[in-house]
Amino acid sequence: MTTHNMLIAPDFSPERFAGWHMFNILIQKRANLNMHLNMPASHAEQEALIDAGDMQVIYANPFDAATLIREQGYRAVARPIGKSDEMVIAASANSDINTLEDLANGATIAMANNRDVKLIGLRLLEAVDLEEADLNWSVTETYQAAARQVIKGDAQAAFFLAEIFHSFSRLTKAQLTVLIESDLADISHVLLIKEGFPDTDILMNAILNLHNDDDGKEALAELGMPQGFEAMDEEDAEFMIDLMETLID
Repeated sequence: MTTHNMLIAPDFSPERFAGWHMFNILIQKRANLNMHLNMPASHAEQEALIDAGDMQVIYANPFDAATLIREQGYRAVARPIGKSDEMVIAASANSDINTLEDLANGATIAMANNRDVKLIGLRLLEAVDLEEADLNWSVTETYQAAARQVIKGDAQAAFFLAEIFHSFSRLTKAQLTVLIESDLADISHVLLIKEGFPDTDILMNAILNLHNDDDGKEALAELGMPQGFEAMDEEDAEFMIDLMETLID
């Protein structure tokens, strides 16, 4: 039996790791497909795996999804229900930065390499007249590393994917002050399938019906997606890409 490759974007909180393995096992059983799960540790590793050219299924963040759809022959087929990609800007609880207005020109912002989080954050900072060029950027391997930089005082603030921020330990969150959290609702990670993948319908049937039984519900709960996935069409994907492009402009 042919083995297909599925890649999960690295921007999920560590406790979701087991959930993705449960998800993959169930999908393989129900679709009768061999799926090799690829879970890169960084954005650079993700790009290397995709560039190698043998990735049939990708769970991608919205910014990467736009590029993969427009330039690399993927199409969006599903997204998690009720799970939008929101972001948090936070500073050290021990600093004098308590609101966005306290961020000064020349401040250092720490963040993992996640372009859509950066775009949303920059749009939020427009309210206090700060642009990308006004700030120094410290790109870290993980969001946890970005949090450490802020806590240690090496950065004045950090951008986080909201889900990851809220998964931090109580101790970590106690050392951080939330300056703002986005509320966009229409931007989310999406499931992409390479054009020409022969088993799309079988795979999609398995994924869209995961929420209908106890094993599937358990896997979805582990992923923080209790409502499961909903189908996306080309129009849905274009609408989301247009929103992303609005953030860029």
